[in-house]
Amino acid sequence: MIQWDGKSRGTVLGYQIFVFFIKKIGIKAAYRLLYFVVFYYFIFLRKSNRAIFYYFRERIGYSYFKSKRMIFKSYYTFGQTIIDKFSIAAGMRNKFTYEFDGITLLKRLLADKKGGVLLSAHIGNFEIAEYFFGEIDSAFQINLVTTDLEHSSIKKYLERITQKSSVKFIFIKEDLSHIFDINSALARNELVCFTGDRYFEGVKLVSENILGASANFPAGPFRIASRLQVPVIFVYVMKESQLHYHLYAREAQVKHRDEKGLLRAYVESIESMLKKYPLQWFNYFDFWNSLDTKDKN
Repeated sequence: MIQWDGKSRGTVLGYQIFVFFIKKIGIKAAYRLLYFVVFYYFIFLRKSNRAIFYYFRERIGYSYFKSKRMIFKSYYTFGQTIIDKFSIAAGMRNKFTYEFDGITLLKRLLADKKGGVLLSAHIGNFEIAEYFFGEIDSAFQINLVTTDLEHSSIKKYLERITQKSSVKFIFIKEDLSHIFDINSALARNELVCFTGDRYFEGVKLVSENILGASANFPAGPFRIASRLQVPVIFVYVMKESQLHYHLYAREAQVKHRDEKGLLRAYVESIESMLKKYPLQWFNYFDFWNSLDTKDKN
């Protein structure tokens, strides 16, 4: 079984080059530089190429040659979202336009001050969601439940060049003490966000069909969200034109302690997003555990 290892590719020097282009020449100039990086990925990243080819060919149903073309476009779109994230965090938020779909739902959630759970995925660019919420309520607070596996040198560099984020992090711990942090955040009427489409070795899994084939998901986010008795919202931030983003928010109909039903609803919401934005599936590993053994070695 191939799982995501929790770490981004790249070096500090690579990030520094792109930040220079963004600040000194402009965001679209950084987009043009991105072609060279994408070409390298397209040629040399054998495992992720095979995984994303499988997604386009077998799960979306594109032809062989279109699937090959879409690999390049997928990397390019992903690179754009990373550039956008750094640009916005570095104070260039006014360079982008934003569209809200479900703003009434989010305003109600924040106004009720009872806390809530946001469920998102590694599609689109959810990491800029805090800037959408800031327009709705400047006092909002999101707690992102995540791992702490990123390269420390890259983390330190990005923290130095970007504005401090208002998002707080709850790191997953082996002793499960993060559960107490989640409950504490909800008790303060804050929002807790999970991404439910990646897991690590040793976690409890649950299987569900997505795009016509079975895949594994971490059980934790769906078990916790279905038992907390707070609103659960599916939230995605999808890139549309070059400098325009569209936020979607949909309330999940959750039965108490029905994590399987919540997972099914979650999968259906992801499928609806991918139908509109097939290039924005950013899980570059063997998500369906479908590749031949020889391709994994």
